[in-house]
Parts: sequence; structure tokens; C-alpha cells
Amino acid sequence: MVETLQQLLPGFLIPWLDQGIQLGQSFFGAYWEGLLAGVWALIKVMLLIAPLMGVIAYATYGERKVLGSLQIRVGPNVVGPWGLFQPLADGLKVFLKEIVFPAKADRIVFFLAPVMSLAPALVAWSVIPFNDFLVVANINAGLLFILAITSFSVYGIILAGWASNSRYAFLGGMRAAAQMISYEVAMGLSLVVVLMVSNSLNLVDIVHGQSQGIFAGMGLNFLSWNWLCLLPMFVIYLISIFVECNRCPFDLAEGESEIIGYHVEYSGMGFAVFQLAEYSAMLLGCTLVALLFLGGWLSPVGFLPDSALWFFAKILAVLFLFYWVRGTYPRYRYDQIMRLGWKVFVPICLIWLTVVGCWMMSPWNIWK
Repeated sequence: MVETLQQLLPGFLIPWLDQGIQLGQSFFGAYWEGLLAGVWALIKVMLLIAPLMGVIAYATYGERKVLGSLQIRVGPNVVGPWGLFQPLADGLKVFLKEIVFPAKADRIVFFLAPVMSLAPALVAWSVIPFNDFLVVANINAGLLFILAITSFSVYGIILAGWASNSRYAFLGGMRAAAQMISYEVAMGLSLVVVLMVSNSLNLVDIVHGQSQGIFAGMGLNFLSWNWLCLLPMFVIYLISIFVECNRCPFDLAEGESEIIGYHVEYSGMGFAVFQLAEYSAMLLGCTLVALLFLGGWLSPVGFLPDSALWFFAKILAVLFLFYWVRGTYPRYRYDQIMRLGWKVFVPICLIWLTVVGCWMMSPWNIWK
């Protein structure tokens, strides 16, 4: 922990840091180590959550600008220069709106459902590494932790539909739960293949595993990333992220033409928290795609240094794909979504799992 602080702080502040640590040890004695660890964990969480909320807010601005360009219009351009203050105005508006509880709703569950939807999407960020040392909790089972914690978000959606005591909200919640659970199977199988070739559940190790291979030795690092050798799994995982986040063209849970949505009875901050959960999950999905298949913070070519800037550029590229798809493709029918998940993705994942297993045991193994 102290070594991490010394790496992050400028050189002229390190003597002050050493003096502060010595003063704390003399004042708190045996409790100093535990107190310092707790304060450092709290600082890391705040440094992660505060910028994340700002990024989520401006992700909505970016989406509206991209959709405006795709539809040959301007997008937000009134509040502030180029409309840059539009997310702040929207946040203030929903904050001042009244939260209306339906007459026969379960008020406690109705209130807790948005929180249960947002909390897993935020907690999962605690194990996301931005480089070799910039991570809140670098645990060995980081990938398993993300799979486990994000699966809880479906409970918030189901409870929102049930607690509203509305047929439309309940049907939207059931749709969302069914498609999320269905595509978690294909998503999990695609990640099993990544686990096989990386031989680790640690996200930092998975990134470093993509810096090895024939192409990396030639300086063509981007060809050694998992997107190429695991191309079917990359495509399936990317599409599954669309479904998990209820994003177009798989946004059946909130189909406007059918007046169905699990949050149809929500207003004010309740509705805003659901939107925060959706965009936080979308950003998390883009980040996982960049980590697991696009090399994370690794440079695409050998003569350029590795940097977190590469990581952010890859996240933005995948995020732009989400916006582009929303402005391009129409919504799928519900039976088409279910058929795609169970009859196409799951069999392909099982076949490719077998192919990669045989490939790794053959003399042509490229992951040694």
C-alpha cells in the first residue's frame, strides 16, 4: 500500500508521506496498520465511484450526440457550450421530481429495487484494473467475482416489476430476467474459453497473457490479443453484453411500442437510478471486452509503450459500437432473441470450447 502511494505521488511529496506515516505509527500504535488500510480502501473507492458517476452522466450525452449525427441532426446544444451541461440539467431535473408510489405497490421493495439494480454494477468495478497496480482490489478470482456479483442485478429488475403491482411492469421484468439468465450461459461459456487460454482468473494476468505469442514477438501485438484466436467467443460475448444490458436491438424489457417496461411505474430518482444502473453495466461490459479480448492497457504495436490511455481508447471504441447499433438496427422479436441464445450461441460455445481444448493439447499450441 505504501509502495503504491509512493508510485502515485510526485517525488517532492514522498518525504511528507514518510513523516505522516511515522507520526501515525507513534500516535495510534498497534491500530495504525488497520486504520491506514481502511482509510486507503475508502479513498480508492471514492476515487473510483466519483469519476464513474461523471463518466456515466456524460455517456448519455455522448449517446445523444452520436444518435443525432446518425439521424442528421445536432443533438443537445442548448444548455452550455455545445450542450455540455445537458447531463447536469437532466440530473437536477430528476432530482427535483417527485417519487410517486403506485397505490397498491409494495413500498419497501419498490424503493429498494433500483438500489439492488445499481449496487452490483458499481461493486464490480472494484476489481477492474486500469494498469498493473491501479486497482481497488487485485484479487486472484477477479473474473469469477464479476460473474457472481453482476448476476445479482437481475433481482432488482424482477423485484421492480413485481413490487409495482402492474401487469406491464411485471411482464417487462419477466422478459428482462428471462433474456439475462439465458444469455449468461453463453457469456459464461465464452469466458471459460478465455480462462483456459489465460490459465488464470486474475484480470491482470489475463491482460499480460495477451502480450505473448508469435505476433507479439514480431511487434504486431494487436494480433496476439484474444479477439483474433477466439473470434467466435469475442463476437458471442460482445452480443451477450448487449442482451445483458437490455440495449438495442435486444431492449425487449422496455419496448416503447408495447408500453412494457419494468420501470414503467418509476419517476424521479427511482427512474434515474435505473438509468445509472443500465449505463454503469454497459460501461462495465465495454471494459471487460477491452480487458479480456482487446489487450487492456497493452499497446497495439511493439514500438509504442503500454498505457492506460490505450485502455480508455478501447473502451470508447466499444462504447461507440453500442451507440452505433442503437441508431442502426431495429428491435428483435422476443422469440428471435431466445432462439439466438439457446439454439445458436450455446452450441457454438460448446463446439469452440472443444476446439480450443484440442488446439491447446496439439503441437500447434500458440498459447505456450
